[in-house]
Order: sequence, then C-alpha cells, then structure tokens
Amino acid sequence: MSLIEMMILGFLSERSMCGYELRKKMEQLQGYARKFSDGTVYPATNRLVEAGLISEQSGIRDGRQRRVFTLLEAGRNKLIEELRNTGGFNLTDITRWTVVLTFLGVVPDKSDRDAVLRRRYDLLNGHDVHFFYCDAGNPLSIEQIDDPYRRGIIAVHDAEIAAELDWLRSMLGIEDESVAQ
Repeated sequence: MSLIEMMILGFLSERSMCGYELRKKMEQLQGYARKFSDGTVYPATNRLVEAGLISEQSGIRDGRQRRVFTLLEAGRNKLIEELRNTGGFNLTDITRWTVVLTFLGVVPDKSDRDAVLRRRYDLLNGHDVHFFYCDAGNPLSIEQIDDPYRRGIIAVHDAEIAAELDWLRSMLGIEDESVAQ
C-alpha cells in the first residue's frame, strides 16, 4: 500500500470526507514536505474504490458538487493490517513513521500497537541512525564533520531520537537502561 493510500484510509477512519478535505488533511500531516494535487489524490481514491476499500458518492457539500468518500469495513481491515505489519521504510523513514503513528490508534489490539512501537524502539536503540556517510559508505561521527550546519542537523536529530526513545520507553513500560545503571 502506498503512503498516500494509507493516509486516505487513515483519515477516512475518522469520518467521511471529500477529496478536497483529504488533500488538505494530507498536506497538514506532511507539513512542509509535500503538497498534494488532485492528480495525486483522485487516482488513489479511484484505486481504493475499485479495490472495495472505500465507497464514493457524489453530492452537494458547501454549495459545490463533491465526491465524498467513506471507509468500508474492508478498508478498515486493510489499514489495520498495514499498520500492524509496519516494517521497512514505514518504520525507518521519519516521514512514513509519522503517518504510521498518526493512525496507529486505529489498531484495536494494544499488543499489536506495542509490537509496532517495539520494532521502532529496537531500530532506534540498537543502530547508528545518523545519515551523513563518507564515500566508502561508513557512517561519519559528529567529530568527523567540520560543517557547522551539518553538525547542527546531527545535534537536532540526536535530540529528536533521544526524545522519541524516552516516549517509546514510556509507552512500552521499558526502564531507561542509562538511568538504571
């Protein structure tokens, strides 16, 4: 499932919406990262309608003819399955992870939600998650980077990771190993 389809199903899990509302919600969620056109939203909604995951009805809303989409039970089940099985880029990429977290509450079983959070925790807690690399593909430490702006990015990134790890520990009931020692 594409990230766009996940966002559409996720927002429709909250209430029925027209394409314009979906596009605006998706843009709000993605922030500065992305603008969505009707040429992106409507082909995705058409695929979801054809797959039997959402329904579409035309009607007047706000004085205009609108296509209103509603999540069907099959769509809710597909969204839950996708969220429950979160892995790969949906787990490692912060933009995709933000979308997963936005809708993770749709998953009814707490143990399934916790399993997703635990995979993210294990990823962040057990790996070097910096993203500046030398030509040979080896990670560069902050001490190896001279550029103050790149060092700033790393400092902000480290603070974000520390905050996320704290939050994940609180959600999962994990004691902070650095405090326990």
